[in-house]
Amino acid sequence: MRAASSFTLRGAHVLSALLLFFAAIIAINVAFAVMAVRTFPGEDERRSYTQGLRYNDVLRERRVQAALGWRVRSQLSQGPEGARLLVRVEDRAGAPVDGATVSGVLRWAPSEAGDRALTFMAMGRGAYAAELGALAPGRWDLRARAEDEGGQALDFEAELTWPSPP
Repeated sequence: MRAASSFTLRGAHVLSALLLFFAAIIAINVAFAVMAVRTFPGEDERRSYTQGLRYNDVLRERRVQAALGWRVRSQLSQGPEGARLLVRVEDRAGAPVDGATVSGVLRWAPSEAGDRALTFMAMGRGAYAAELGALAPGRWDLRARAEDEGGQALDFEAELTWPSPP
């Protein structure tokens, strides 16, 4: 024999269940949105609006750099203390550009926490090296600037892979 159930489903029960269901969905969506914005705020460059205002200056500087004719080759290799970034700067005729100051940042796309400011040392014959130590495997983006004593400069970028493919 079955015991008689004293529970009766009423409209208030259905309303409460629906409200709890949608409250849970909204809370989960808000939590995911907050986590997404904390891990990637949506900007690739800081002060992008201000940079956009001076974009004509950037275009003018790029034309001057293109007329300069410098070329840059970049590669990641195994150094004595881990990864090493080697940059070679050549002029239009292929002669090495010595005495330049090279600075830049090695950016890791998944997170800004992996970005590294670079300190380059002149190696001679247009070569400049930055010791990186331990480097996470994957694709890295180099954004750098080479400037000689005369004020001539070249901004350059490269996509690099670590460890380097065989």
